[in-house]
Amino acid sequence: DYFTDENRVLKKDPQQDYHLEYAMENSTHTILAFSRELHTCDTNDKSITESTVRVIWAYHHKDMGEAGKNYHGSNRGTKSLRLLNPEREEVSSASLPYFDLTNKDVPVPDKDTTYWCQMFKIPVQHEKHHVTKVEPLIQKGHENLVHHILLYQCSSNLNDSVLDYGHECYHPNMPDSFLTCETVIFAWAIGGEGFTYPPHVGLSIGTAADPLFVLMEVHYDNPSFTEGLIDNSGLRLIYTPVLRKYDAGVIEAGLWVSLFHNIPPGMPEFVSEGHCTLECLEEALGAERPSGIQVFAVLLHAHLAGRAIRMRHFRNGEEQKLLAYDDEFDFNFQEFQYLKEERTILPGDNLVTECHYSTVDRIRMTWV
Repeated sequence: DYFTDENRVLKKDPQQDYHLEYAMENSTHTILAFSRELHTCDTNDKSITESTVRVIWAYHHKDMGEAGKNYHGSNRGTKSLRLLNPEREEVSSASLPYFDLTNKDVPVPDKDTTYWCQMFKIPVQHEKHHVTKVEPLIQKGHENLVHHILLYQCSSNLNDSVLDYGHECYHPNMPDSFLTCETVIFAWAIGGEGFTYPPHVGLSIGTAADPLFVLMEVHYDNPSFTEGLIDNSGLRLIYTPVLRKYDAGVIEAGLWVSLFHNIPPGMPEFVSEGHCTLECLEEALGAERPSGIQVFAVLLHAHLAGRAIRMRHFRNGEEQKLLAYDDEFDFNFQEFQYLKEERTILPGDNLVTECHYSTVDRIRMTWV
């Protein structure tokens, strides 16, 4: 149990809180298993919470000698993890059918941000199925280019002519058919892996009430203004005819992208709140879901200035336990948080998305 001071000098912690459980070594690997209390009450230790943890690792190719610690040279790195994210049972999907929604040779402009939209038709029709898993298909080498992917449900009154070409989203010349696509049915963000629905839940496809046409919005992040980029990224949807008990949906809460939401420069701490009001949830759920909805996972999403996000939940004016939070937000690690216990959201509840930003290194206004 060591720590570093402000000069990055490694010091042995007088309060030893790490306990070796077992160790093994072979010709290629050294494995150490250890335990530690989540909160040690030691000022030299960092408490482990449900927030993102940036793990730093380093090793030397030789064992530590009598002279003390060996310098680790280039054998080091970092990785963001959510150590307390509950384990989820992975149901084997190797034999299940799937279909891909992928862009075809999209020319990514040499500008900072581009939203590209492409319409697709769901190939599974006439009989209800459940999507059990969605995997990102990010073109190799474009892991930092593709920032997020949203899938919207569109009007079923469209015809196949809308499938012919993609277009930049939110553009004056974009097809009118794009305007019919307002409801998000899935979201993925940079650093995330595939999303597996719980065993009793699936995304319904194939019925008259389900989406026939969907719009895939891909946000390309190209801050270096690289020219000549061609992208073929998208999503893979794995589905099953064995129906599950409940249908999945998406509720969006937070701040809408608009010119009214901006952050001044030079701010070490700036907080914005997005309110999903009790009137909003009453209107959205009151008639169709009077007994409420169950939340089983949350995706917290922000951009480079984001430092922390909290999803607050109120009922009858009383604040409930946080629905989800990340006080150590990492732009490059935007992964779903699976809730340990499902949370009921009732008509008349109130959700507040609290976003913390830092623009201390910026000299211009940030438009969010």
